[in-house]
Amino acid sequence: MKSIAYYALFVVFWSVSLCADAEVQVNENTANEVPNILFIYTDDQAPWAIGVSGNEQIHTPNLDALAKQGLYFPNSYTTTPVCSPARAGLLTSQYGYELGIDDWINVKAKTLTEHQPNLGLDPQHETWPEVLKQSGYITGLIGKWHLGYQAIHHPTKHGYDEFVGFVGGGTTPVNPLLEVNGEEYKAQGLTVDILTQHAVEFIRKHKDEKFALSLHYRAPHYRFLPVAPEDEAHYEDREIALPHPEYPDLNVDRATTLMREYMSSVSGIDRNVGMLLDELKRMGLEENTLVIFTSDHGYNIAHNGMWHKGNGFWLLNSKSAGSENVPPGQRPNMYDNSLKVPTLVRWPSVIPANSVNFSTMSNLDWFPTLTDIAGGNPSKDNTIRGQSYLPVFRDPSQVISTDYYAAYTTLHQSRTQMRMYSDGKYKLVKDFLNPERDEMYDLATDPDEQFNIINTTDDHLKGVKASLLEQLLSKMGGSDDPILQGN
Repeated sequence: MKSIAYYALFVVFWSVSLCADAEVQVNENTANEVPNILFIYTDDQAPWAIGVSGNEQIHTPNLDALAKQGLYFPNSYTTTPVCSPARAGLLTSQYGYELGIDDWINVKAKTLTEHQPNLGLDPQHETWPEVLKQSGYITGLIGKWHLGYQAIHHPTKHGYDEFVGFVGGGTTPVNPLLEVNGEEYKAQGLTVDILTQHAVEFIRKHKDEKFALSLHYRAPHYRFLPVAPEDEAHYEDREIALPHPEYPDLNVDRATTLMREYMSSVSGIDRNVGMLLDELKRMGLEENTLVIFTSDHGYNIAHNGMWHKGNGFWLLNSKSAGSENVPPGQRPNMYDNSLKVPTLVRWPSVIPANSVNFSTMSNLDWFPTLTDIAGGNPSKDNTIRGQSYLPVFRDPSQVISTDYYAAYTTLHQSRTQMRMYSDGKYKLVKDFLNPERDEMYDLATDPDEQFNIINTTDDHLKGVKASLLEQLLSKMGGSDDPILQGN
């Protein structure tokens, strides 16, 4: 696999060449209409896990075509690189720690703190599906929830008219147990295909109404297999390139297997997205349906000697040493590959084709963006941390943000209090519980984040570090981060 530095150069070339040829294709009859919304949300999809990123070995022709038909955000990111707080932030435009959801909601797996059977997204927090529903949309969620198991936390308590899926954090990639109309049933087949079929049924049912459908795929979450034979076939009997293959003691065999299986799972998503887009076209809904494709957080496979997401694992031949709060084998992190996500937006009547925007759009920006598009009215006393990207959709040449901030307090596999701030050139990661784990990277010269310069003696870099820390503390203070309150 080519390095992230290669991907960055590819994206710059791709954007310059395509934007030069971009044509604004606006249908005057539909440009001012409120669109249908199809929000496709994958689970654990890395920023490099899409062909348009420059990754030549992954097979995602439908997603690449979607990018060329609309707008690609190579710097899109999530404010927490793990499931539950990222999803809570998506819906509310607030940080996980503001919502009381710091880590993935754990009801039975091993934990270093406690199980959380009663934790979930409190109905007092307004969501964008609620605002869209009040604006006349038929709303639906198909797939993964993972924002609480109790009745008060159910998706239908947060603005969704219809729900088909599973409220927990995970299910199997095949023959899943799904809730439909309040009843559970054992579906037969590949989970990714089954969820797509339910999405098609929802669209057909509501094609003559204004709908907002959230399709939350379970893939490419581990376990990656089984997948359809045609999805696996792209990677059989071929050499798999790894990032950072020279990392000391890297378990190359396991990394290669994981990469092959992971990319197969991503190709299954791509195939299903293609079927969905074809269905929109057949029903005459393509022109005025806003299609969004993104993920809850990123992923690593062999990057910096590890795999998984923000609650990562070392991928070494020998067992790594642990510490008081970080057990052996664990690698909690805030790498860009954990934080950044592939984000594509197509709205033929508004967004120019072949567009690329380098703004650092976050998961918190979807609430104000979607309610702005829908003409919705969030509650006046609501806290909204994000900003609307509707102006960028209309004019992708403008960059409205270049910095990014993220927070992750791990509770289950390790105990940390990680906070991160980057100005786009440099990046500071602080662990307020384990300060020996602090990190700093020069992203311009080290985009792969391989060289930690936190202990720099260079006067310029020390000044940069001080400035980053000031900005980090400002972000924390401005959102009432409990760390600063001593909690």
